[in-house]
Amino acid sequence: MRIRYCLQRLLFCVLAAGFCQSAAGADIRLQQVAICAPGHPQAARVLQEEVAKRTGLRWQVVTKLPASGDVIVLKTRQQALPVGLKDMPALPLQPEAFRLGEQTANGRRLIVVEGYDARGVMFGAGRLLRLFRYAKSGVTIPADVRIAEAPQKKMRGHQIGYRNLANSYDGWSVAQYEQYIRELVIFGTNSIEGIPFQPWGPHFSIPSMDMNLRVSEICQRYGIDFWVWTPATFDLADTAKRAYFLRQFDTLFRKAPRLDAVFFPGGDPGHNAPELVIPFLETLSVPLRQHHPKARIWLSLQGFTPEACNFTYDYIRRRRPQWLAGLVTGPGSPPMEETRAALPAPYKLRHYPDITHNVRCDFPVPWMDPVFAFTLGREAVNPRPVYHTAAFRYTAPQNDGFISYSDGAHDDVNKMVWSMLGWNAAQSPRDMLLQYTNFFFDSETAAAAADGILALEQNWVGAACENTGILKTLELWRQMEDRHTGNWRWQMFLLRAYYDAYVRERGEREQAIDKAACAALAQARTTGADAAMQRAEKILRQADEIAQPAWRAKITALCDSLFRSIALQTSVPKYKASGNERGVVLDFIDRPLNNRWFYEDAFARIRQLPAAQQLAALDTLAFWEEPGDGGFYDDVGNVSRSPHVVRPETLATDPLMLRSDNPGFDWWDGGFSRKRLAWMVSMRWPHSLLYTSLDTTAQYTVRVTGNGECLLRANGEKLTPSRYGKGIGEIKEFPVPPALTKQGRLQLTFDAINEDHLNWRQHSRLTEVWLIKK
Repeated sequence: MRIRYCLQRLLFCVLAAGFCQSAAGADIRLQQVAICAPGHPQAARVLQEEVAKRTGLRWQVVTKLPASGDVIVLKTRQQALPVGLKDMPALPLQPEAFRLGEQTANGRRLIVVEGYDARGVMFGAGRLLRLFRYAKSGVTIPADVRIAEAPQKKMRGHQIGYRNLANSYDGWSVAQYEQYIRELVIFGTNSIEGIPFQPWGPHFSIPSMDMNLRVSEICQRYGIDFWVWTPATFDLADTAKRAYFLRQFDTLFRKAPRLDAVFFPGGDPGHNAPELVIPFLETLSVPLRQHHPKARIWLSLQGFTPEACNFTYDYIRRRRPQWLAGLVTGPGSPPMEETRAALPAPYKLRHYPDITHNVRCDFPVPWMDPVFAFTLGREAVNPRPVYHTAAFRYTAPQNDGFISYSDGAHDDVNKMVWSMLGWNAAQSPRDMLLQYTNFFFDSETAAAAADGILALEQNWVGAACENTGILKTLELWRQMEDRHTGNWRWQMFLLRAYYDAYVRERGEREQAIDKAACAALAQARTTGADAAMQRAEKILRQADEIAQPAWRAKITALCDSLFRSIALQTSVPKYKASGNERGVVLDFIDRPLNNRWFYEDAFARIRQLPAAQQLAALDTLAFWEEPGDGGFYDDVGNVSRSPHVVRPETLATDPLMLRSDNPGFDWWDGGFSRKRLAWMVSMRWPHSLLYTSLDTTAQYTVRVTGNGECLLRANGEKLTPSRYGKGIGEIKEFPVPPALTKQGRLQLTFDAINEDHLNWRQHSRLTEVWLIKK
């Protein structure tokens, strides 16, 4: 366990190492500055307004170079400048590229941002805003700054859909959408994806179609692409529903001032075969091209069978459809390498990375501790700059760019990191975070805040009970707590720091209570069954006492503030979140982190049994995890309780966990299942379990729980079960031939099982493993 924890810390430190860009010369201080931006009013406005917010200065925007005074010049390569440019880096000759530099001419300072095109000017202005260091009376910039940048990826975007399923976007105003899109552009985003045709939601301020049209206008104003994500959640063979769907598109096409692409997911949601999807998209392309001649359609193969994928590939190769721009690869898609190899060269491959979820997703947190998985869940505030840097670098060679899947503001850091990596994948996580904290917070605390965000990601590395850094992370954020009390991003990080520490302490305490309750049950043959259960119930109720009431109150207050500021819905009853998986951390803050509910239900059943059977049933509860003398027990997906599970690779070589399984956390009863916690943490399958220093003269039996089948091998030899329960919590047992342990070493492995015909939730999985010495 300690070795795995140290390996993850090592990877974290290597990837997080970075430096803040600084210049050899003294910084230049700028106060009264003119922004000369002929033909680029929007870029000038962004620069002017964002500087004013941070300094109180109101820089003048002009269209001609003033005769005197410091000037920031925004221009394209085609626009002349009355003064010569000296020592500027070469401008990359590709769309969206820019160069910027500072120089002195005629006794005054010039900062020149020159773009290859208008987008290059906008992105150059954004880079300048991230470069400035801010104070109340001015900004500073390195004296000899020279930057030339061109994006490595042509598509760099994010889906920020106005729909009830989102945990915050559905409560935003048009002004909030514009500000957020502006900030994404400042960090290098060139595409926004909307979700039209949505029913009215409880947080909506205007209808879905109206908001999407306004977002289209915003994208037009900032000169970036506007996409729409439009699944068919009905049978496309239904002619009436198909016709209504097409009419909705027609309204969107006619009214949207800008529309660059339509993304139709083959699945997730939707269950239509390509034989229906492709003719529908051919029909859809006609009005699309009529109103937006340059727009094209994109299709994902999410949820498609191998036969459906091959049908689609073959259609594209044979027909070469002009209406199709390319394919999209996302959660539930075939491997990216397969699609890229099958796709003819003229067609592009867009990545649809899930940067918003933590568990039950495409990019799950590696070996997340169950105490976090059961409370923070799927959509908690989740800055993961180190992981997503690794994920981007791993996937980037196979695609032409990305538009991420996001369902709320909680993944804000991940969006900005992906956008910056789309320009330069060599940037370190810390360098990117320094740009983030400098711009969104303040220059003075930028380094401490960047380290604080890195520390939040580190909170989820390894077993929570062993991770003493969680309390240090909280202390770091508490030292800065009052710095930006009205800033929603700051509040999100404070929320995570308090929540992580609160859950860690609660988890450790409740596990100790669990053990004490089992110890009380173990005395049942002495005290009697009913007395033992009453004693255990009293012990379990100790968890009702709040260990850190001040922390819990702070969490509640932050959730209230975040709902007021950005409509972050951390509770279903309190804030009308759309469901329990949608970031409702406040609803799960008191969820038991031991088996209290399981025991309470078991006690109710046991009290109905004949007295002769009660003691045996209590023995089963009390000693469930005990392997006996010389035996071993693993809760195989629990990072703190799986010492024999082998993890053959680190995130450095396998960031997507493609070659070694990652634990899954089952979602039963809306996250409030009363089953044994170990049965909700599973794997399919661990690489192996390794036991050494075994008694070479003893006979062993492997006992497992899980769901469905289990094809077990010991030292490569297939084992025959003597007991084979297939249900949740039911036991399978496999006697181990004594010859296999004669060397004192045993390695358990698991044969693959083809269950493609089943929903993934029904797939066979493993939860617990005992090696029992007879």
